Amino acid sequence: MPTLPASTWTHFAEAVFRAVHVPADEAKRVAESLVDANLCGHDSHGLIRVIQYVDAIGDGRVQPGAPFKVVKETAAVLVVDGGKGLGQVQAHRLLDRLIPRARALGLASGTLMHTGHIGRLGEYAEKAAAQKMAFMATVNNHGFGRGVAPPGGKEARIGTNPLCIGAPTHKEPAVLDIGTSVVAEGKVRVLYNKGQNVPPGWLLDPEGKPTTDSSVLYKEPRGTILPLGGDQAYKGFGLGLLLDMFAGGLSGAPCSTPGLPNLSANAVFFLVLDVSQFAGIDHFLEQTTCLANNVKNCPKAEETAEILLPGEPERRTKAQRLQSGITVDDGTWGQLTLLAEKLSVPIPYV
Repeated sequence: MPTLPASTWTHFAEAVFRAVHVPADEAKRVAESLVDANLCGHDSHGLIRVIQYVDAIGDGRVQPGAPFKVVKETAAVLVVDGGKGLGQVQAHRLLDRLIPRARALGLASGTLMHTGHIGRLGEYAEKAAAQKMAFMATVNNHGFGRGVAPPGGKEARIGTNPLCIGAPTHKEPAVLDIGTSVVAEGKVRVLYNKGQNVPPGWLLDPEGKPTTDSSVLYKEPRGTILPLGGDQAYKGFGLGLLLDMFAGGLSGAPCSTPGLPNLSANAVFFLVLDVSQFAGIDHFLEQTTCLANNVKNCPKAEETAEILLPGEPERRTKAQRLQSGITVDDGTWGQLTLLAEKLSVPIPYV
């Protein structure tokens, strides 16, 4: 499994996207986003997605250089058609327009439809927090990607619809970025590419029986991913259900629906809040910092070395991987090298 510096992977991914006619600024944006996901430990949203994006560009499901078309707007709301554009490109354009609106009005919300996979949601929460903004987001898979069955069901009816919430503090922001299933589909794909089984408790087979076979999501008849919550999985499923309704219902895209095609797309919901216009920035930062410190200083059980806040694991992994490099599994590396050879892109030296 090759291990290379983040900068090498970024230049490689950028070159691959340029080879399929992605404009230079967009290729840079997407490559940096994917490599940052790897740096943060979210390999499911990192370089493994290069192949997916290139396939979608090749068959027209994703169209580089697409315009950012505002369908409807008010002072505090933007409803946008992404024109099948690259997800990270259009999502950052949306956030860049929402932050000044929130600064003027106290809060602003926006949606995207017809836009590619937007990557790791924590990336946008971190960007908002750097502007002293609180943030909430979710996406669905534009009606496709129904990986999760309702508790007791045998067929998937919703996606792994994530929830991301971020809040600034006097120190680092608290950023919760979770799927509402027990695991992201991309993490299953990573193990599938490695030819490995998944841990018990992740997947059900097509008959609704527990399985560790990572291939059940990628062959017919398909299995499903369990909702978050273990014995109380209805909680995770309920969260995913309502987030699906928000993403589809507010954006103009469909909610998860059997039979819809794979558009390699997200429907997106963002909410940005300027905390200074509520009880005030000083109060907000004082209280969020105090709460974070109280949690960190909680008496620890004997086997616990340290209590971590949401966002800390990602920051620590990023610091470590910036030093040691990013490792890509052999399955993904094989796919990337085949793609690079096909596109006449130089393969990084391992």
